Amino acid sequence: MQKITPFLWFDNRAEEAIDFYTSIFKDTKVLNKSYYGKENPNGKEGTLMTATFVLQGQEFTALNGGPVYKFTPAISFLVNCDTKEEVDFLWSKLTEGGKEVQCGWLEDKFGLSWQIVPNLFMKLVSDPDPEKSGRVMSAMMKMTKLDSDMLQKAYDGI
Repeated sequence: MQKITPFLWFDNRAEEAIDFYTSIFKDTKVLNKSYYGKENPNGKEGTLMTATFVLQGQEFTALNGGPVYKFTPAISFLVNCDTKEEVDFLWSKLTEGGKEVQCGWLEDKFGLSWQIVPNLFMKLVSDPDPEKSGRVMSAMMKMTKLDSDMLQKAYDGI
């Protein structure tokens, strides 16, 4: 069992969100689901109450808790991507019905914020040369979806 598990409060679309996320990410599974009964005022009988699921080895719990709380960009999930193809795939899938933000951030159709980041970015921005890393940061600030080729060109001073 994981020591810390992100707990996601949805209004009433948790089951739809779980189905969506598990269709996109690798190494996924739903571990358990529980449903509302007659006596619970927070959900319609027979609808999903909570579920635990795994995306890429990371465990999450989801709750259909009603409209009390909303997601904000103050919490987001950073996904480190090995390839441009992985960035493109995840960006395309997660922005369906959602919106592109800036600097590799997006908001999916459930209002959850994600950062889709090529591993190359972390390597380049961590360079001890402040001029090189600064050029990479400056380039990133002008992008929505992060482009590894453009980040590398900025790093190289091209």
